[in-house]
Amino acid sequence: MTDPVGKLPSELDQLPDRDPEETAEWAASLDAVTQAAGPHRAAYLMRRSLQHAEGAGLALPKLLETDYVNSIPTAAEPAFDGDLEMESRITAWNRWNAAAMVTRGARYGVGGHIATFASAAWLYETGFNHFFRGKEGDGSGDQLYIQGHASPGIYARAFLDGRLSEQQLDNFRQETGGDGLPSYPHPRRLPWLWEFPTVSMGLGPLSAIYQARFNRYLANRNIKDTANSHVWAFLGDGEMDEPESTAALALASREQLDNLTFVINCNLQRLDGPVRANFRVVQELEAQFRGAGWNVVKTLWGNAWDELFQLDTTGALLRRLREVPDAQFQTYATRDVAYIREHFFGAEPALAELAKLLTDAKIGECFYTSRGGHEARKVYAAYRAAVEHKGAPTVILAQTVKGYTLGKGFESKNANHQMKKLSIDEFKGMRELLGLPIPDSAFEDGLVPYGHPGADSPEVRYLQERRAALGGPAPARRMHASAPLPQPEERAFKALYKGSGKQEMATTMAFVRLVKDLMRDKETGKRWVPIVPDEARTFGMESLFPSAGIYSPLGQTYDPVDRDQLMYYKEAKDGQILNEGITEAGSMADFIAAATSYATHGETMIPFYIFYSMFGWQRTGDQMWQLADQLGKGFIVGATAGRTTLTGEGLQHADGHSHLIAATNPASLNYDPAFAYEVAVIVKDGLRRMYGPEAEDVFYYLTVYNEPKPQPAMPEGVEEGIVKGLYRFKEGTPAKADAPRIQLLSSGTAIHWALEAQELLAADWGVTADVWSATSWGELRRDALEADEALLRGEQRVPYVTQALSGAPGPVLAVSDWMRQVPDQISQWVEQDWSSLGTDGFGLSDTRAAARRHFGVDAQSIVVASLAQLARRGEVPASAIKEARERYGL
Repeated sequence: MTDPVGKLPSELDQLPDRDPEETAEWAASLDAVTQAAGPHRAAYLMRRSLQHAEGAGLALPKLLETDYVNSIPTAAEPAFDGDLEMESRITAWNRWNAAAMVTRGARYGVGGHIATFASAAWLYETGFNHFFRGKEGDGSGDQLYIQGHASPGIYARAFLDGRLSEQQLDNFRQETGGDGLPSYPHPRRLPWLWEFPTVSMGLGPLSAIYQARFNRYLANRNIKDTANSHVWAFLGDGEMDEPESTAALALASREQLDNLTFVINCNLQRLDGPVRANFRVVQELEAQFRGAGWNVVKTLWGNAWDELFQLDTTGALLRRLREVPDAQFQTYATRDVAYIREHFFGAEPALAELAKLLTDAKIGECFYTSRGGHEARKVYAAYRAAVEHKGAPTVILAQTVKGYTLGKGFESKNANHQMKKLSIDEFKGMRELLGLPIPDSAFEDGLVPYGHPGADSPEVRYLQERRAALGGPAPARRMHASAPLPQPEERAFKALYKGSGKQEMATTMAFVRLVKDLMRDKETGKRWVPIVPDEARTFGMESLFPSAGIYSPLGQTYDPVDRDQLMYYKEAKDGQILNEGITEAGSMADFIAAATSYATHGETMIPFYIFYSMFGWQRTGDQMWQLADQLGKGFIVGATAGRTTLTGEGLQHADGHSHLIAATNPASLNYDPAFAYEVAVIVKDGLRRMYGPEAEDVFYYLTVYNEPKPQPAMPEGVEEGIVKGLYRFKEGTPAKADAPRIQLLSSGTAIHWALEAQELLAADWGVTADVWSATSWGELRRDALEADEALLRGEQRVPYVTQALSGAPGPVLAVSDWMRQVPDQISQWVEQDWSSLGTDGFGLSDTRAAARRHFGVDAQSIVVASLAQLARRGEVPASAIKEARERYGL
């Protein structure tokens, strides 16, 4: 429905108007201004009124967009705390060396990116000289998420301050010699410099938010004072298209993370062309961040634009800036002044009159170079506003020109992201522009030289003094001197060693019980970080709610609906559990922050992240690699594992392949335990390997099942086999000495089908089967590959799986609730005849028994497959296969 004048009703129509006459007067005043001074003046007055209301404390909805101008006027900029001329020279050297490094590398075809850092140089330099706290000062320092494609500029600065040599710069993207530099921020490759891997776009901003949140978590739990740590995330405007980039904006606002600043380099270009060709990405991002509750600071125009804005008495310039799309602005930066006069200022008479007051030089300066992100004072003002703002995170939208200072062949060109080198003439032009004292003779060998003012030059001394005042070099990763975590008391593990007797218990519940007991440990209990994406009750973790508490920076401001129950939903400011809601990506970002706290903050934490197994490696596998790159430690737990165990959930929830994906990650130690005691042994060994005296940079992936089964007591002497990946659980008893024999290897819940098959083979067919528990197909393969590598070095070493099965009679049949490729990983190192059964194909909804019969992995199917193996060897008649199929109704 509409009102009589054809306008749609709004929420205001539902509110009583106590004085309709006064309301009508306000509306009439607005109409009068519109008629007398035009709609632009009326809109200006309305915005001024809203601004005044906000300053007066009136609760009104905020505008999502402001004009296409700087948030901080030139007159309001704070005094610049530094020597601008000196910093300009430092920035010039860094620009030169970044471009030289990539260009020199082009001789070997290794590539690199030049244009990104060229546009962002002042965004970094201002931070390094004035804001970024180092790790040698008070606290943990700041956390810097450097844009991956800008890494050459960071290397150039490290070269200037003496942390890198010319030889290392020449080994950019050439790491195999042992003294090279990785292409992007990779902590595992250069662990003294890089903290955070960022070049998998979208993961940097997501991780930065959860890192800032984890900093508060540590402080609220009284583990580490992080008040002096600020998280800075440097991002590209094109990167913001990734859904992960903006997935957690509301979380940052909701938790008032004013210890977080996004710096988005808005050079208006993606890898292949404009970010928003027909639109304005800055305005879009402003609305998105304002709508999410962030403080937005726009740093768009340099000082050269001040004269234009002062001359704009009609608002025509502001209107034109609001309507010109990004791709057109990119074109302005590459065309002559006559084109700009015609196509920009010629849009309306008021602009044409304004242009008559401007020289060609002034127009060229404004449209070619004068951007807020290229001027130190503008950037300084934005950063100062960000660190002083309280109650919300800040995003700085800094406009730049991609390829700035690299010459007309680079600046604002669509292809500049893929351009890997400059010519000698282009370097000479760049030298003149930057004012660097590099003689022509330095180019005589046809190779562009590196530039350095000298280790004792004023530039280097200034740079080092600035960093010393801010707490040391940056970026930098520090391995804090921290003692190994003591092993927890043995009683937590013993509870699972003894089994469950007649009581049935799923391995998911076994893991949860173990961790609950470990969280009570006096020495290490507080260091556990349980992470779950809104499925704690699914995994039986609700018992942790009242004891450990769910972390919330606000505590619990409401009376929970289940307050009168034993396991009620308890939130607390010092809560231990991170219950993230339905976000696997956010939960994984949480895990990474906790898993690397030992380096970031010098505080070792033990995170465990439990999730539906299908939605771990499949959904967030890229973050698993980020975790590995960042040298994270902890336990990732795929619960409700297996393709046939989670009944009724269907195709998309039935995981039969996560172990296959996990096997591709070198830092992931992957286990598929069958029994509760195996879970205990694996976790205990994981605590030793990750947090003991000889700590390794690995993490554990465990799959656990929701199928309740009686849990046996741990047999003697099996710990080594559990950790290495294989041991004989139950040896078959031959009915007669010459009975056919087979070895059944099984993992996870499949061991129960193998044990039933063992009985059927003996009772119905006179076949003896030994049942083995394969706790880790992946670790068996890793060990075998290492044995192969040793052989190539002339060392004789037999793989563990070969040793374990040595002399075992008969063929080997492997079975699991996974695709056949999972156990087939080890087949080449098994001397016996090999075959496997698995759950290849899509999952389906049905009972467990029906699903297992469908995939051919139930006990009866194992019997038939065993007979087929033995028939091929001539140990049972071929007719036994058909007879068995008929007997079991297969």
